[in-house]
Amino acid sequence: MLITRYAKIVMAGCLAAFCLLVTFDNIADWSSNYLYVQHVLSMDTTFPGNAVMYRAVTSPALWKLAFGIIIALQLTMGVLYLAGAIRLFQVRHAPGAEFDRAKGHVIAASLIGFFLFFFLFMVVGGEWFAMWQSATWNAQQAAFRFYMAVLGVLIFVNQRDADLLAPAPTQRAAPKAKPARTPRRRRTDKSRRHTDRN
Repeated sequence: MLITRYAKIVMAGCLAAFCLLVTFDNIADWSSNYLYVQHVLSMDTTFPGNAVMYRAVTSPALWKLAFGIIIALQLTMGVLYLAGAIRLFQVRHAPGAEFDRAKGHVIAASLIGFFLFFFLFMVVGGEWFAMWQSATWNAQQAAFRFYMAVLGVLIFVNQRDADLLAPAPTQRAAPKAKPARTPRRRRTDKSRRHTDRN
């Protein structure tokens, strides 16, 4: 159905808006968001004396590098989601196979989103740097919401689309048949003679 295709386009567009807005906020409010990365990597708000403090990163250069990677991934996601939404809109009336082939940008953006919000935030940040121990700089719940939204859109968009049903042709009223002309009867020779006599 066409409404299903529009739903996929709108969802991809919403994720594009989210990623691009987050990218803008991270750049516009650099200090606040950079502070988050600094505290997570330095592990300075985890449980005192925990056994994994050897993993802490205290180099400002590495903090900036990590924050730059996060921003780059968010920007790439936003651009890919936007390009995917535009591409799907362009082929919204195309056959199902062509519409399916146009989903590549959305799938790639979702892959990056899962890598960012699940692997980097949950695995690396949450477990390796023990972010779960921090009462102040713990973004696991937010990351969970983000990658679940990404997964939900990915699963929905990746469902195959059938060909759209062609609209039923409008039946035109058949033209009325003209009444057949009755052939004129030719006068016979006898009727001519009768007329001549009179």
